[in-house]
Amino acid sequence: MTGAGAVFYRDYRQRMTNISLVFWDLLAPVAYLVLFGTGFERMLGTTSAVAGEPFGYIAFLIPGVLAMVTFGVAMNTSWGFFTDKDSGIVYEMLTYPITRYQILLGKIGFNLLLAFIGVVIVLALGALAFAVPLAWRSVPMVIVVTVVATAGWFAIFTGFAITLNRMDTFNAVASAMYILLMFFSSMFYPLDNVPMWFRVLSYLNPMTWQVDLLRFALLGIGHPTALIAEGIALTVFASVCLCFAVRSLNRVA
Repeated sequence: MTGAGAVFYRDYRQRMTNISLVFWDLLAPVAYLVLFGTGFERMLGTTSAVAGEPFGYIAFLIPGVLAMVTFGVAMNTSWGFFTDKDSGIVYEMLTYPITRYQILLGKIGFNLLLAFIGVVIVLALGALAFAVPLAWRSVPMVIVVTVVATAGWFAIFTGFAITLNRMDTFNAVASAMYILLMFFSSMFYPLDNVPMWFRVLSYLNPMTWQVDLLRFALLGIGHPTALIAEGIALTVFASVCLCFAVRSLNRVA
């Protein structure tokens, strides 16, 4: 077994001992889709024009829920990384014949596994339970966006998990990111009619870039020029976050 594979297996075994985290990883986003989706679609109508296109609210929300899956998985996994550091297990792992890059690669791989499971659940629920007309030919684009975004979210949370020493500080930062990044984005509502200051903040938000790319892949909503810029920005964001995580991990004595 390779070093990255060993870290992957360890994270799997660790997560299976705490099923509540699996619930938050996979079922909480589904609850958002069912509760928010059905509630708002009943208010807006099943054939309302969303973002200038004749889609119901559930269809509009599905790409946002996919982004929520990747974000939630990364946040919960990084919390486990923080507890490992707090208990000293990370320092013990650094004495093993495993490089720091293998540690990071193994953990990102486990994040991708959970993220893809969540993506499959959400897409299946949307297609089978709500009959949402998804563009299945664009699944490769969904996979690419999910890989890039998951790596970026986990990397930035990992950097914070390593550099922050107090658990309450880490939890406060993670919770603030959860609220601000999700609600200051295009996840739950179109940005066409929001105030200008809100729109500016949202378009500076990596969550908006991820959601917009997923929305274009699955529903065809969006402007190609803006989406190219958002795709480049999301890739740069993930690269910077990975550099931050690697640098933080290399500083661990």
